[in-house]
Amino acid sequence: MSTSVIDELERALHYPLADQLPPPGGAMELAPGVKWLRMGLPFALNHVNIWLLRDRLEGREGWTVVDTCIDRPESRADWERVFVAELDGLPVLRVLATHMHPDHVGLAHWLCERWSTPEHECRLWMSAADYQAARYACQVVNSFGGERLADYFRSHGMTRPGDLEQVRQRKSYYSGLVPALPPCYARLMDGASLTIGGLAWRCIAGYGHSPEHMALYCEQINVLISGDMALPRISTNVSVYEMEPEADALTQFLDSIDRFLPLPEDTLVLPSHGKPFRGLHTRIRQLHDHHHERLDEVMHAAKDKPVCAYDVLPVLFRRPLDLHQTTFALGETVAHLHRLWYGGQLRRMRGADGIWRFQAV
Repeated sequence: MSTSVIDELERALHYPLADQLPPPGGAMELAPGVKWLRMGLPFALNHVNIWLLRDRLEGREGWTVVDTCIDRPESRADWERVFVAELDGLPVLRVLATHMHPDHVGLAHWLCERWSTPEHECRLWMSAADYQAARYACQVVNSFGGERLADYFRSHGMTRPGDLEQVRQRKSYYSGLVPALPPCYARLMDGASLTIGGLAWRCIAGYGHSPEHMALYCEQINVLISGDMALPRISTNVSVYEMEPEADALTQFLDSIDRFLPLPEDTLVLPSHGKPFRGLHTRIRQLHDHHHERLDEVMHAAKDKPVCAYDVLPVLFRRPLDLHQTTFALGETVAHLHRLWYGGQLRRMRGADGIWRFQAV
């Protein structure tokens, strides 16, 4: 998608803070008891938003942290500055993770250990599916890499030996960013109400981006912590990978974002990337339109001959991609092919070379 198109879509949303951003190691207050932190990431997506919610838990005053950043020295240093400057001398009482991706849960173990005392355990709160997926990814050798992932990518058309070897050698990608998880957690469940600082926050589960993503909505202040399910400038990565190779992730994602439609259009949305915005229903329509356009392009590519995901990759992603970006893009391409396959618009076949190909019915 071109920059001009993205800019046009952004103009349909309202950014109440305009271009203001939190200072490095500091925060901005968005509503009474709600603070916004922004921490750097060493990736093309160069930041993650973190939220501080003023809280009272088991008779103790303090803060609930929502998401954490990856584990690296720079992130820990950012947090140390936050502890001094933004917590009003109060402790972190608990850590919530919207989902299991490294930028959201990477420092949960450190924060929970840092703020636990003999009198109070600082506990991690997240969904069961994402907690278990994160624990598995921390503990297995080939997390987000290795032989199985290389075989999976080859089955969708990545055949260059050098690329496949790099995937095989990427054996500790996840655990390098999330070295550990707290050994126990409190479970977030869809529809559950969580009291934070005297306010009721309702959990809204989402699927397709992670196993069981949790957004949080507070009706009393009309604020949605959307995590990665509703981002203002970029579309959420929705991919199919080797652990669930026949998933219909894109359908799950599009169905999930529609669960935000009952919320007011003027809800203040706090996304994990980008700036807080209003215009939730508008953004949901934009995301549907974006994916429907991409699906039309995939159908056109598969109209006359069978194509594999690697063939379709440059149709969906027109900019140059390094191998790291290609692994995400290939997973997302498979997700688009699978939506059309499950919808009966494409048929799927596996060639003698072991590669899955798709063709219009």
